[in-house]
Amino acid sequence: MTNCSFILSFVYIFDFISFHFVYFRFLFIFADITPKSLKITYMKFKKLILLTTILTICVMPASVFGAGKSKHRVLISTDIGGTDPDDNQSMAHALMYTDCFDLEGLVSSPSYGSGNKEEILRMIDLFEKDLPKLSKHIKGLTTPDKLRAMTKQGRKCAAPYCGYTTATEGSDWIIECARRKDKRPLWVSVWGGLDDVAQALHDAPDIADKIRVYWIGGPNKKWSTNSYAYIVKNFPNLWIIEDNAAYRGFITQNKVKDKYNAGYYDAYLKGAGHLGADFINYYKGIPKMGDTPALLYVMDGDPYDPQGESWGGSFEPTSRSARPVFYRPTTEKDTVPIYSIIELHVKGPVNNDIAPDSVCFQLDIRNQIWDGFYLGNGDYVVRHSTYYTGTLPYKITSHIPGFPQYEGAITVENIWPGREYPTDYKVGPDWYTDKSASELFWHDLQGAETVYKWRQAAMEDWGNRLKYLKN
Repeated sequence: MTNCSFILSFVYIFDFISFHFVYFRFLFIFADITPKSLKITYMKFKKLILLTTILTICVMPASVFGAGKSKHRVLISTDIGGTDPDDNQSMAHALMYTDCFDLEGLVSSPSYGSGNKEEILRMIDLFEKDLPKLSKHIKGLTTPDKLRAMTKQGRKCAAPYCGYTTATEGSDWIIECARRKDKRPLWVSVWGGLDDVAQALHDAPDIADKIRVYWIGGPNKKWSTNSYAYIVKNFPNLWIIEDNAAYRGFITQNKVKDKYNAGYYDAYLKGAGHLGADFINYYKGIPKMGDTPALLYVMDGDPYDPQGESWGGSFEPTSRSARPVFYRPTTEKDTVPIYSIIELHVKGPVNNDIAPDSVCFQLDIRNQIWDGFYLGNGDYVVRHSTYYTGTLPYKITSHIPGFPQYEGAITVENIWPGREYPTDYKVGPDWYTDKSASELFWHDLQGAETVYKWRQAAMEDWGNRLKYLKN
């Protein structure tokens, strides 16, 4: 759909003119027209064609006549350099498409690992080496110097229980971009944690109505439960797409050997310049690119209509975000929705020596350790979110004398936002998430069919650009 809008506009005009030429020929052959009346009819016809062409262009939908549509302002927040290298893959794709949107920021946000802006800069260096070839075929790509100037460092670790701490270079840049005088909103494409977005909203609440957020949630939600909780509690009317599962329809099927899946590297990336040579370092060249739908969303379709069709997926509004809260050890009989914010409270010793919002105990679940915090008056709490289903055993431990260490379990069911709890977060009319219709599940992934159906077209489109690097 992305590359067809400009062509379609001319098709509409051509069809309209063709119809009138056929009509004029019919009059000439079958009607009683004299040479004089024929000349008059022809002159009127020329004026009619000019008028109808102008009217056709004027009334044509903006989504069809792409040449007249302004680009969307975009800021990318990425956990590139962390434990999941698919951000490098998505960044290679993004840099080759900066002619399709107005890129204003590249922010290195926290991940479960060592995400850093130096990795963004390294990707820009590779892009710079490929730019001479690309620019012969693609006009309007953002220059490497501009890309470097807009690259900022965000938080390097997760926010504490309150959801924010102090400003970062990245969060300040989000505020600066959002406050620019522009009638267009700033689309914040979040590929990792929400910590810098939460910090920016905390420091500048006025930007809430100036930004539109597309967040790749799912596993990223468990890395940023506290910043997510801060946003959903304090900014329930934020315009946001919370994509917890739909994006996974874009991930390569390793067992499928065609040129759009396991064979993509050999078909398109191998020999495709410096970016192509670098791609083999991530998943052995198998495209995962789980964050790419967040960018495709503003490149295709109408992003102001989340329920419409787009390469980045289709979504539905939700009135709540699941938040089951427990003040006791849970068992396998306690069932919660996938992607929910699970709060486990532990009644422990009153300890006034523990600093507020400091880590003082741990949750061990699925061989991962999560920090717990002391809220005062003997109330200890830890938040957790998961994209795994089934029964998950866990342990809660602490070195605090008198702390009740115990083992428990929780059962996660595959539906979001799932069953309703009185403690759920309530959200406004512009909070969107994965479509829940059963026919839109792809495999067991909610709403993923809305992305998967366009994957081949999106990958082929990128493949056509990668060919420019092989010449």
